[in-house]
Formats: sequence, C-alpha cells, structure tokens
Amino acid sequence: MIDTEKVAAIRDERIDWRFKGLPVALEGDTIGAAADRRLTLFGDEFLGPVLTLDETALDHNITTMAKWCAQRGVELAPHAKTTMAPQLWARQLAAGAWGLTAANAAQLRVYRAFGVSRVLFANQLVDAAALRWVDRERAADPAFSFASFVDSVAVADRMEASLREVGAQPVDVLVELGRTAGRAGARSLEDALAVARKVAASPLLRLVGVGGYEGVLVNDPSPHSLAVIDDFLRRMRELTITLAGEGLFETDEILLTAGGSCFFDRVADIFAGPWPGLSVTTVLRSGCYVTHDDGFYRWMSPFSRGETGSLRPAMRLWARVTSLPEPGLALLTAGKRDLSFDAWPPEPQVVRTADGTVRALPDCVIKQVNDQHAFVTLPPDHGVAPGDWVGLGLAYPCTAFDKWALIPVVRGETVVDFVRTYF
Repeated sequence: MIDTEKVAAIRDERIDWRFKGLPVALEGDTIGAAADRRLTLFGDEFLGPVLTLDETALDHNITTMAKWCAQRGVELAPHAKTTMAPQLWARQLAAGAWGLTAANAAQLRVYRAFGVSRVLFANQLVDAAALRWVDRERAADPAFSFASFVDSVAVADRMEASLREVGAQPVDVLVELGRTAGRAGARSLEDALAVARKVAASPLLRLVGVGGYEGVLVNDPSPHSLAVIDDFLRRMRELTITLAGEGLFETDEILLTAGGSCFFDRVADIFAGPWPGLSVTTVLRSGCYVTHDDGFYRWMSPFSRGETGSLRPAMRLWARVTSLPEPGLALLTAGKRDLSFDAWPPEPQVVRTADGTVRALPDCVIKQVNDQHAFVTLPPDHGVAPGDWVGLGLAYPCTAFDKWALIPVVRGETVVDFVRTYF
C-alpha cells in the first residue's frame, strides 16, 4: 500500500535553514540523526514558534479510528491532504486503512512518489496532462488502483475526450451526488442517473460506485443538522440501489464513499446493510482524526457526541511572548504563517515560564491574528512575562500542517521524531 523504504528514506534528508523553528545546531544533521538525539523542546534552543505533534495522541487516534471502523464494518481511506506526511500515512495504512484519498493531481503525485497503491480521487479529474500521467503510472505499476469522481454529463464528456486524446486505458469512476447550494456533485438523483448512464455507455469510463461529501452541508451537530445529513446519505443509498437495478455498475464490488471527520458515524449507520443482492463496500474519507484538534473537531467529532471511544488533540504550537505593550495584552510571535486561524481561533492553554514551570492559562483568548503576531487578552495578575513560552491548542489541522515542512514529534518535552510534510 505504501513503499516503506521510501518513507524510511525521509530520515536521510539533511536539515538546513529551510526548516523553521529548529535549533541551529541541527543544521547538517539528517532528520534521522536529529530524531535520535532526543533533544528537549525547551533545553536545546528550538527557535519559536514551533509546531509540535504529541506521539501518544497520534498513536491513540490512529488506533482508535482503526478499531472503530473495524467494529462498524466500514473501510477507511483517510483524506491524506490533511497532513501530506508520508510517515503518518504509513502509520494509518499499517493500522488497516483501505487506501488514501486525494483531491488534486499535485497531491496524487506525492502519494505516488511514496508508492501509495490505492487512491480514491474525491474530485473531478478532467485535464489531459493529469490523466496522461495517471495512465503512465498505472502502466508502470499494475498494483496502482485509482478511481475518480464524475458529477455531470459534461465532466464525463470532457474526461472521455481527454482520455481519448492521450490514448489512455479506461478509468474507474464514481458518480458524485451533491446538493443544491452545496459543493460539487450532481444536484438531483435524476441528474446523477443521467451521469451514470453516460459513464456506462463510455468505452473509457468504468462505473464502480457512488460518492458524496456530507461535511459541507451543515456547520453544527444539532438535531436539525443531523437530519439534513441523514437525508443526504439516504439519497446516496437510494442512488446506489437505482444504479444497480439498471445494471450500470461495471464491478462486482460497489464502492459507496462519504464521511469527513464530523459525521462518519451517520455514514456508518445509514450505509450499513442489508444490501439484498449487492456487494457494497463503504469507504470513509475522514482525515482530521489523526491529530484531532482543540476547536472545531473537538466540538463536531462523533466521539464528542457519544460514540464509544475518544480522540485526543495532538497539535500544539509553542510561541514566545515578545511584547506586553499595555495591561491585559500580550503579543506572541506566531501568526497566520504559523498556525491555523480560519476555522477557529487558536486557544492559549499553558504558559512555560523561565524557571521551567508549566501552568494553565485560564481566561485568556486570542481575538486577532496578524501575519506574524497573535494578540492574547490576559486577565489581571496573569503572571506572563516577555520570553515565556505559550502553548496554543489549534483547530483545523488542514491549515496547520501546510505551514510546516518539518514538525517535531514529542513525548512530554522530549523530541522523539520529526514528521516531514510535502505541500
């Protein structure tokens, strides 16, 4: 599923000035040698700000999600664009992930550079250059399994024309169902059926399943929102049965895929059997579970709504207090180029003072983030001083990982590994 030798070779890359936040003393070391040093985060001159990943939380989350999927009888193809980190992909696949999900050709090229052999492309792929490259990858590696979404007759026509132009072999596709005012996807069951019929008639497209994404339909876990999600998922199920009834699928094992990191429990419930006369594999595409977070997913995750088990936030960004310009205000040297801020504000959680004491930071909030500064409101008698480290909980890992090319993995304050990302 992934080339473990290529993943292991990441440890051979040399550290230099390109990797922010790291001690100057690591320059010239390989990533592996740096990990083996077992540096301490605050005793070995890391240059803040620095994003860290908690090793125990990562392991817990990967194991928890794998067990949950196994118990519910669903497969997992994590949307690996969350991290773009092959070392984490390898751990997810080793825990039982069915494959990985991609959204664009640039991501797919990284996946293939590390030998990922099963990819679900949860988007429309219409450009001839990308399809030519995919065809070459399949020809060079017969183990490479690839399937893309198609959401309109026009997209199917364009994809077929591109495949014909480059002389490619047929491509597996899934009809994507959407919803009015949603994102991509056919807007009605009738439209989706027309797409499926078009695909079935094409010599260069092969219908293997139905896809959709429920996560953009609502923004909260209220009973009303859950009802909206359930209705959409039932329509996906109905579409699958209709297409099978017309004999449009060109596979014995139908793929049915949905499920971000907020409503995968609803997907498992509604896509569960029985499927009389059909063999259906349900594939979730949840990606953010691997680190969870201290904001949006802490609120929205099924594990926060009563599902058995739990996820733990694995991301923490450490930043220095560099200014206390007026009472009740501290400035941290960490901003939009360092942390996620678009879905939920960073959360000041702890402060580490000059003597090494770590204590909670109650009643502190970040209300503004500039390119390189975070504005922290402080209560009276906060005891924060210039030079202190503040540990921030982050929300939405997708826009945290992309700002860091090499991320220390820690147990407590000890660095036990580094994760390389490829954005």
